[in-house]
Amino acid sequence: MGPQPLRGAVKSLVGPSLKEGAAAAVALALLGALAPQGSSGLCSPYSVLTQRPRQKLSRKAASSANLLLRSGSTESRWGKDPLSSPGGPGSRRSNYNLEGISVKMFLRGRPITMYIPSGIRSLEELPSGPPPETLSLDWVYGYRGRDSRSNLFVLRSGEVVYFIACVVVLYRPGGGPGGPGGGGQRHYRGHTDCVRCLAVHPDGVRVASGQTAGVDKDGKPLQPVVHVWDSETLLKLQEIGLGAFERGVGALAFSVADQGAFLCVVDDSNEHMLSVWDCNRGAKLAEIKSTNDSVLAVGFSPRDSSCIVTSGKSHVHFWNWSGGAGVPGNGTLTRKQGVFGKYKKPKFIPCFVFLPDGDILTGDSEGNILTWGRSLSDSKTPGRGGAKETYGIVAQAHAHEGSIFALCLRRDGTVLSGGGRDRRLVQWGPGLVALQEAEIPEHFGAVRAIAEGPGSELLVGTTKNALLRGDLTQGFSPVIQGHTDELWGLCTHPFQNRFLTCGHDRQLCLWDGEGHALAWSIDLKETGLCADFHPSGAVVAVGLNTGRWLVLDTETREIVSDVTDGNEQLSVVRYSPDGLYLAIGSHDNMIYIYSVSSDGAKSSRFGRCVGHSSFITHLDWSKDGNFIMSNSGDYEILYWDVAGGCKLLRNRYESRDREWATYTCVLGFHVYGVWPDGSDGTDINSLCRSHNERVVAVADDFCKVHLFQYPCARAKAPSLVYGGHGSHVTSVRFTHDDSHLISLGGKDASIFQWRVLGAGGAGPAPATPSRTPSLSPASSLDV
Repeated sequence: MGPQPLRGAVKSLVGPSLKEGAAAAVALALLGALAPQGSSGLCSPYSVLTQRPRQKLSRKAASSANLLLRSGSTESRWGKDPLSSPGGPGSRRSNYNLEGISVKMFLRGRPITMYIPSGIRSLEELPSGPPPETLSLDWVYGYRGRDSRSNLFVLRSGEVVYFIACVVVLYRPGGGPGGPGGGGQRHYRGHTDCVRCLAVHPDGVRVASGQTAGVDKDGKPLQPVVHVWDSETLLKLQEIGLGAFERGVGALAFSVADQGAFLCVVDDSNEHMLSVWDCNRGAKLAEIKSTNDSVLAVGFSPRDSSCIVTSGKSHVHFWNWSGGAGVPGNGTLTRKQGVFGKYKKPKFIPCFVFLPDGDILTGDSEGNILTWGRSLSDSKTPGRGGAKETYGIVAQAHAHEGSIFALCLRRDGTVLSGGGRDRRLVQWGPGLVALQEAEIPEHFGAVRAIAEGPGSELLVGTTKNALLRGDLTQGFSPVIQGHTDELWGLCTHPFQNRFLTCGHDRQLCLWDGEGHALAWSIDLKETGLCADFHPSGAVVAVGLNTGRWLVLDTETREIVSDVTDGNEQLSVVRYSPDGLYLAIGSHDNMIYIYSVSSDGAKSSRFGRCVGHSSFITHLDWSKDGNFIMSNSGDYEILYWDVAGGCKLLRNRYESRDREWATYTCVLGFHVYGVWPDGSDGTDINSLCRSHNERVVAVADDFCKVHLFQYPCARAKAPSLVYGGHGSHVTSVRFTHDDSHLISLGGKDASIFQWRVLGAGGAGPAPATPSRTPSLSPASSLDV
């Protein structure tokens, strides 16, 4: 694909005529000037590329994205420039071009030239503001049960509250026990990073949620904090502990005996600081170093708020809190360690529960439930005030094979325990007599959390990020399901409100966007990274991380084709709009083209597109199904004549007016304005134009989804920005009717379904737009 030496040495148009251009090229060759890599081919069959010698890029310039609009002068280097250069006075470089021919941007110092379609007379006539369309979060697929606790409760309203990514979900199930999901969701979205734990106030309305620490897009640390908010209005009432916690908030609990006046917090620092806060004032009343071992649970005694219990790795601690007359920072906390004596000390104690008579039950990693009984006060306890009472083990019952992850006190006084390895739910009566049990199906994982619903109904969260609903008699069925590992693959159905996802958990999942439910899932046995539906909707192609790609029947889920191209991961698969071809983009720098049967079930190798110098990242088909536009890891934009034999079109200028069936390439004239200032070239993971060609959605590396007007061909174009994901957003796609946008959070394993609202449409207020002004020519240069 390499250009001739003269072509590789020159970059931008100089003269309006061939004569001027040729003269300039000769002069440039005599000067021995060389242009940076990345240029390929002539701009036009009637022009020769050339450029003034320019100074070396600064380090700052080489590591940022700088958008350079090329327009204005048509004079040669030796003629007088009648207009000021795009750089303005004092610019380090001057660039001349045929007016209205191209724009240029730099990523990591590499120039990327994009040719302006002939129908655009001036860049000033393009849209300049954010789009009139907005997004409203409609549904969140997933639940964070894999690596978190204190993550499932039922509110006074009957809504189930849980979290995933940065969103706390309030879910109202529909149907009867064991029946279909249905229902609806509301969302608390006040957090700026992943939520790690929850606590519900005794009034059943207020909720406390603690988040982890993170970093912003500039790498600056974000401090963990606790939000106390109203579940009816979704308004934040109090922000507690900003600047007081390290790494994150690990466990939370409201006091009970005094109507929830206090909040206990354990952070994720090395010392696992234990602190008590006044909920109404947000003031810290007491703080102490807890332990160097991990703390997994905390709780106030429901009989006495001065008694606090924590448990975790190899310990149970009983704390006595003296409030210091409510004076901030004046309270004291003293600790008495639980002694196991003749009983085997477990490695972990993940959970505990207070019984009505004041005893405490703990569940441990040995599968035992220990009963801790109260004893008289111990005046020998060191520290100010001593402990009011101590606890000793009075009984042990072996309840599960493997760890006990959850204990739940029911309204009738019985206790439920949830097992890890054995996945059993057991109901215990007085004296820890087993009354009833049920087993969770293996594909849902172990029991992580238990909450009591109305009547005999139970809600169970699992370690495979599923939320189950049912009872011990009738069994359980899923109402919320999700992936368990990093997500990358996403495609939407060509004519139904369905979409398909895949990722590092090796699961391929088809989702019903109307019923908000999982339609089916299969185990791929390998990591799935990309997917695309055939236009008929009958089959779907899935690219894996080993160079294999599969074609599956969407109804029977049977694999109808299994092919391997190379031995490196596949990053994109895309059917042509007529369904006659399938393009496979690989990390071996190749695009493999297959001809496809009318039903999509059969395919045969048609050819290869050879010419990229780095791995393929994105590609799109032209509307006539004959051409491909592709991007690669070194920021190339190449065009291919597939129908003509998979030939590289070296004259990229001739593709400027070609219409594209989809627009998912992150580099191109129509979308270059989406790139933020200071980008290193990896800040945008995915991009998608709506089917009506009005807006473009962008998934960035900073947990955000952006909505721009299309075409987005102004430098640093303004956008509407939406948060909620707690990880890099890996993919975005519009549904077939543009009514919804689907976004994937990479490592947070979340799937967001956004409703697209038209200008002036009803619905929740959108996020505040990020109204970044367009770059002026003077500010666009590397200086």
